[in-house]
Amino acid sequence: MSPPARSRPAPAAAHEPAVPTELAPPAGLFWRTKTLAAMTGAEWESLCDGCGRCCLVKLEDEDSGAIAYTDVACRLFDAGSCRCSDYPNRSEIVADCVRLTPEAVESIGWLPPTCAYRLVREGKDLPFWHPLVSGTRDTVVSAGISVHGRVAGLETEFGLFELVDHIVNWPTRWPRGAKGTQTGTQAPAKRARTRPKPGA
Repeated sequence: MSPPARSRPAPAAAHEPAVPTELAPPAGLFWRTKTLAAMTGAEWESLCDGCGRCCLVKLEDEDSGAIAYTDVACRLFDAGSCRCSDYPNRSEIVADCVRLTPEAVESIGWLPPTCAYRLVREGKDLPFWHPLVSGTRDTVVSAGISVHGRVAGLETEFGLFELVDHIVNWPTRWPRGAKGTQTGTQAPAKRARTRPKPGA
């Protein structure tokens, strides 16, 4: 297996990247009315939920082309904030860092299923835990979307063959109960079926 290119969100069209700081989303539900290509730089940046899943090292099977995620993060990943430690210069420092653009989102097949760029491209709404819906980044962690507390280390700490031992499935899945899209609501929990006791 060989490592494929990694991704970091990049602004649409010719906009310069903004360093993600405090949550200050653009007004309105722009993701429901605009295509990725029509978004402003600020809108594009705010679409990233900051989960850190795309910052995990991925391995590609050279024969099948299948992509496997690991729980090992990019050398620039800050595990405390789940953000890039040098966002403006990431592409210069990490040669295989993929800058997301509307065109790239169309062609990349390994974006996590929870990724807002992928959801908007597929014509879906943002889930309840997305910061643009909830108003806080805390919901990304509480919904189980963030890689916070789940990273084994940075890629500089592991050899290529050691990465195979760190392949995980959770970055390619939706956590249970995290699929709701109603503003401020969570996906309804499934009710446990109970059987009456004999003689009851």
